Amino acid sequence: MIEFEKNLEAALKAHDQSDDASHDLYHARRVKLAALDIAQRRGEGDEEVLIAAAYLHDLVNVPKNSPDRAKASKLSADAAEPILIELGVCAENIEKIKHAIEAHSFSAEIEPQTIEAKILQDADRLESLGAIGIARTFYIAKTMNSNLFHGGDLFASERDLDDKTFGVDHFALKLLKLHKTMQTKEGREVARERTDYMIGFLKQLAAETGFTYPEGDDLWIEEETRKVAS
Repeated sequence: MIEFEKNLEAALKAHDQSDDASHDLYHARRVKLAALDIAQRRGEGDEEVLIAAAYLHDLVNVPKNSPDRAKASKLSADAAEPILIELGVCAENIEKIKHAIEAHSFSAEIEPQTIEAKILQDADRLESLGAIGIARTFYIAKTMNSNLFHGGDLFASERDLDDKTFGVDHFALKLLKLHKTMQTKEGREVARERTDYMIGFLKQLAAETGFTYPEGDDLWIEEETRKVAS
């Protein structure tokens, strides 16, 4: 399996010509580790399928602000097939890998049908939470020429949320809700921990900028992270 991973990393490096640090080789490695951890804790999931899907799930990287963003996972799945054939992956596993890649994307809105697809989706979404999620949020805000936050109304109490203009708004619009979308119990457990960490960051940011964190607000959730059904 070590040689298999080396070949997948080489294929990813050869195919990915972008400079997007939020979807680079290290992102793929972290998704792989998270996927294998979830699979191990569950006691199910094909290791070959998970490893290959994790490395190749962002093979075609379409910018977040592109109108073709929803097509990225399908393009990645199609691009992965010849690589997998060359590496000697059986036809059945190739189809499982392609489905997992297609279904991992938030924007594609494809329901995962296999345990490997569910695990990969969870593992990839965990990258948007916790310390890594905070770092990626502000990195992406910079790449989209957005402001970090609204200095006069941090939590949008008197304005509409707009994460294309203010990075912090993305927490309320998407990130603090992600734990609800996890497909596995194990993914939800990690997501709850990471969501709580992000809420702690937002409270600290509020304290440093003279604002009050909106306790009990449906958008800037807190207790919801502990009420997700297992």
